[in-house]
Parts: sequence; structure tokens; C-alpha cells
Amino acid sequence: MQIFTRNAQRWASKPLAQEQADGFKAGVKEQGLQEVMAHGSYLTNLASPDPRIHKLSVAAFEDELDRSEALGIPYFVIHPGSHKGTSFQEGLHTLTISLRRSLANRPDYKVMLLLETTAGGGKSLGGSFEHLAEILDQTAMPGRLGVCLDTAHVFAAGYDIRTQAGYEETLDAFKTQIGFGLLKAFHVNDSRSSLNSHHDIHADIGEGKIGLEAFRLLVNDPRFKHHPMNLETPGDEAAFQRNLQRLYDLRRL
Repeated sequence: MQIFTRNAQRWASKPLAQEQADGFKAGVKEQGLQEVMAHGSYLTNLASPDPRIHKLSVAAFEDELDRSEALGIPYFVIHPGSHKGTSFQEGLHTLTISLRRSLANRPDYKVMLLLETTAGGGKSLGGSFEHLAEILDQTAMPGRLGVCLDTAHVFAAGYDIRTQAGYEETLDAFKTQIGFGLLKAFHVNDSRSSLNSHHDIHADIGEGKIGLEAFRLLVNDPRFKHHPMNLETPGDEAAFQRNLQRLYDLRRL
């Protein structure tokens, strides 16, 4: 499963109490959950050129990193952020310096930070595998960072995963530019947005522009048999159950 460790729409948050952390870890064990991921706040932008926003973002990011470690969560997923109109290289520099400092100050942490693929376009970072590879290379913290691949985002960014040929071509590009060793998790979402639209709008599995074939290929891909995959499809509990069932139905027994 994937959780927020604090309110994702506010800068301020109450401290995490030790009894909360202990209770969470006990619940994970009791429920037999194999993997838990944390997702970063929607406000955080570690690439921001605005000093105030950047300071708030670093504080929120480090708080969530600390919470993830305290909760025993192995993966903490963040969006690389936006350069807000400066340049990709300036945003990259601001982001990577922030990541290096925060991670270097926590040398013994076990939680791994995962950079999420984005829909790209405009001022956003992480919209291509080349961009993510550069972020990982410039941060230069091996063993501390990996990647979470979002199916809706890569499709909107221009990677056509709708057919077996396109799916394999996309993963070959990822393997060449980043490497499967750094691919740690997936967000499994269909897309209401078209290929290469750079618009991030999720849809139910098989009901968007991607269609069922890409998800059939993914859930049956032996290379990712043990990778955690989380839904971020719209709707309530019943909608999540429908989407999960569709994915299960696509699996070959």
C-alpha cells in the first residue's frame, strides 16, 4: 500500500509520536503487508527558485523522510519538482543539492528515496528517462535513490506502452538510460490524457487512453514479479476494488 505520512496539502504538521510509529509497524506486521510506500506532499518543490518555497519544501521533505524512517517504510516517493521558469539545469542543480544535503545528514537511514516519473512538459523535471538519469547522476548518492515508474505519467510524457512492441521499447529505453537495478516500484494508472499530452490525469484501468494491453504485459512481466505496484486511480474504496480485480483478471495463473 501507499500512504501519506502527514497532511499532503499543508506545510505544517504535528510531530509523529513514538506510540503512533510503533502502532503502525505492528499493524503492518499483523496485516501481512509485504511492502509499504510513502508519497511526498503535493506542496513540496525541491527545485523551486523561490527561497521561501524552497525552504518550506526542504523542511517538509526532511520531515517526511524522518517519518518514513520512523515508520519502517522502505520507499519514499517524491516528484522531482518544477524549475518554475528558470531552466532545467538550474532546477536540476537546486534539486540535487537539496537531495544530497538531506540524505547526507541521515547516513544511517534505511528508507530509499524514489524519484517518480512525471508527465513532463513545461517547467516540470523528470518527464523523460534522460532527465531522471541526470538527476540520479548529479545527486550522486548510490544506494539511496531509485525510481518509481508511473504508467499514466510515462504515457503522457510520450512513451507509448499500449502495444507489446511499444512496451518493450519503453522498458529497453529505461534499462539503457537508468537501469532496472534502480527501478524499485510502480504506480499503476490508466490515463485520461493522450500520448505525449504532458497532462497528468489518471483513469481507471482499461478505461483510459492506455487500455488493458499495457497492464496485461506489466502484471505478467517476470522481471517485475516482486516489485510493489500501487493504484492511484480515481474513486472510492469500491472503485479501487474494481481496479484491483481487473489487474488480477489480467494475470496468467
